[in-house]
Amino acid sequence: MSTMNISLPDSLKSFVDEQVGERGYSTSSEYVRELIRKDQDRQRLRRVLLAGAAAAPASPADSAYFEGLRDRVRKAAKPVSHG
Repeated sequence: MSTMNISLPDSLKSFVDEQVGERGYSTSSEYVRELIRKDQDRQRLRRVLLAGAAAAPASPADSAYFEGLRDRVRKAAKPVSHG
């Protein structure tokens, strides 16, 4: 694992220290790694959403579309009888 040193103003360092203590992180590095992972996830989600927004719709999302979704859920939720 690589090492990276960062400089923080006292107020931010205090905040990080509080988060480590209150949220169960063992070190400030663990807390920062978690923040970076969450940021990566947000960026991935943003790319997927933008790609979806730029794509042509596959089918109209009208009342028939939503009723079809409801039917699929109802069928999947029905209990299976074991004769």
